[in-house]
Amino acid sequence: MTTFEERTRVHAFGDDALGEHDAVGLAAAIRRGEVGAAEAARDAAERVRTVEARLNAVRTPVDVPAAATRGGGAFAGVPTFVKDNTDYLGLPTGHGSAAFTPRPARRHAPIVRQFLSSGVTVLGKTRLPEFGFSPTTEFEDAEPVRNPWNTEYSAGGSSGGSAALVAAGAVPIAHANDGGGSIRIPAACCGLVGLKPTRGRVVANAESRRLPLDIVADGVVSRSVRDTAAFLAAAESYWRNPKLPPLGLVEGPSERRLRIGFLLDSPNGVHADAATRAAVTATVATLERLGHTVEPVELDLDARFTDDFLTYWGLLSFLIGSTGRTFGADFDRHRMDGLSRGLRESYLENWRRTPGVLRRLRRTKEAYAAAFRGHDLILSPVLAHTAPPIGHLSPAVPYPALIERILAYVAFTPIDNVVGTPSVSVPTPSATEDGLPVGVMLSGRPGSERTLLEAAFALEAEQPFRRIQGL
Repeated sequence: MTTFEERTRVHAFGDDALGEHDAVGLAAAIRRGEVGAAEAARDAAERVRTVEARLNAVRTPVDVPAAATRGGGAFAGVPTFVKDNTDYLGLPTGHGSAAFTPRPARRHAPIVRQFLSSGVTVLGKTRLPEFGFSPTTEFEDAEPVRNPWNTEYSAGGSSGGSAALVAAGAVPIAHANDGGGSIRIPAACCGLVGLKPTRGRVVANAESRRLPLDIVADGVVSRSVRDTAAFLAAAESYWRNPKLPPLGLVEGPSERRLRIGFLLDSPNGVHADAATRAAVTATVATLERLGHTVEPVELDLDARFTDDFLTYWGLLSFLIGSTGRTFGADFDRHRMDGLSRGLRESYLENWRRTPGVLRRLRRTKEAYAAAFRGHDLILSPVLAHTAPPIGHLSPAVPYPALIERILAYVAFTPIDNVVGTPSVSVPTPSATEDGLPVGVMLSGRPGSERTLLEAAFALEAEQPFRRIQGL
């Protein structure tokens, strides 16, 4: 007889070419000739088939390559996926939406070219909620993406499909992007490392460059800090922004002792739940044990920040609804889901506020900079509560109730998107009664990815991340 945990937990780790390797480890095994790149791709595809019926994480699979990947790179031969809001030549880009029929992309998006330069082998595209607006990857008329730690719960969003596959061991690393927490939220839900880079650290996509305020950054979700560090180093070797300090390959903790501020509750007054507070408090103790100075910090945001960010969200939905035929000739904004429609309708009621909203959001960097006077990093929850059950944040929930639930959940991550600062979600040893991971977040000044990674390496060494296959 199977236990409840065995019925609700799913992973694909086994004795094949991928083993228990992270992306760095698998790439090293391929370089040494211990496994072949084609073999790794075939085994990863089989792992995906093993878990997909229960996770629903894949939007578009591709044929497994019969030959090894040509060329080098930090991740040469490592199988991976690209999120389905990003163009990959020849594959449709669906943006998680039922409002149009996606068409094959004519070229790779710039971030895909940057990712491919690391040598990865792309096996397909992962699911996301419609246009990435939701912090859970759920749909009105389709099966949700489920959390491999407990399939009755959300894998987070919007990079939920990528996070579910990586956490389940189907692939060691996957593309993700973040416009309000969409790398860090699913990383926290699925027990992964998820770093949102500084604005401009990786190549920007054309859509974000056209926004009045660019809040989107691309990256990856991974099971180890070194994989995220290796991705950023590989991305920098392809293209480096001269306006930011060079990063290079970060390989471990630093001897430097930091002054770290911490928050338990969000600046907009949302209180974190008991499990989340306990994880942050335990991380404070770990950092102090490592010799860092950790103290409470205040982040004095404009009281209108939450409403302003919500209005900006609505502006994005309005723009999509107004220009949707660029996605497909049959685009129908009336087929957008309940969250997208609610955001759009809310914006139409408040559109006159747009100039003030943009002005205040741009000024957020002043309050953020003030909090960093005397501090190297800020530690906080990623989310105000742990991963919710499937359905709690479904786009089928009436909009007034849904947006209230979202704002009570996503209370920490959007600040770094508005300011453009880097931020990383790191797993902790904590778990909920239902076996779900609990993450914490470290945020830094612009260009401070090295400090974030060094601190994350130190936490990983001091309190190794929980392993889904070891439970």
